[in-house]
Amino acid sequence: MKIEITTLDGASAGEVELDDAIFGLEPRADILHRMVRWQLAKRRAGTHAVKNRADIARTGKKIYRQKGTGNARHGSARVVQFRGGGRAFGPVVRSHAHDLPKKVRALALRHALSSKAKASALIVVDDIVASEPKTKALKERFGKLGLSNALFVGGAELDANFKLASRAIPNIDVLPIQGINVYDILRREKLVLTKAAVDALEARFK
Repeated sequence: MKIEITTLDGASAGEVELDDAIFGLEPRADILHRMVRWQLAKRRAGTHAVKNRADIARTGKKIYRQKGTGNARHGSARVVQFRGGGRAFGPVVRSHAHDLPKKVRALALRHALSSKAKASALIVVDDIVASEPKTKALKERFGKLGLSNALFVGGAELDANFKLASRAIPNIDVLPIQGINVYDILRREKLVLTKAAVDALEARFK
């Protein structure tokens, strides 16, 4: 399918033919859901932990005699029943990551791109550059395209001024092409690709 190329100032800069194998699929929510779950699980630190009874620094002496007190039979003050004792079945340091086949991950990226194209939320620009790192000037340029919530994906190298100017704008993310991912695509209303990003995606899935 064909899509118009624009500049950040809203002017026309030609057309580009998008590969239907990448941008023309019928989006599948199940594949996108699996991919987002995989991404969010993989980035969890998993550093949560509690002290179990083996980690509590208390004496191991029997707290009172076995019989004759009328109380339950206890042998340690470290057990979970006592205040200051260990915690039973608490979280331990672990990885939350799970496996997802590489082909499914590649397919999910194509479905995410296709979902934006189908929803008319895909914009192709000639390049993302700024003459100076001024946030106010960049916001005015975004206003011409109606962009208030968007992910910008550039080529392998991003313009330094554009990165600096955009990072103070809420709901605007900027990534190089090697950082493109399903979660960031879906969490923003618009997807803005440069011509270089489109070429790189087509070369990647060729």
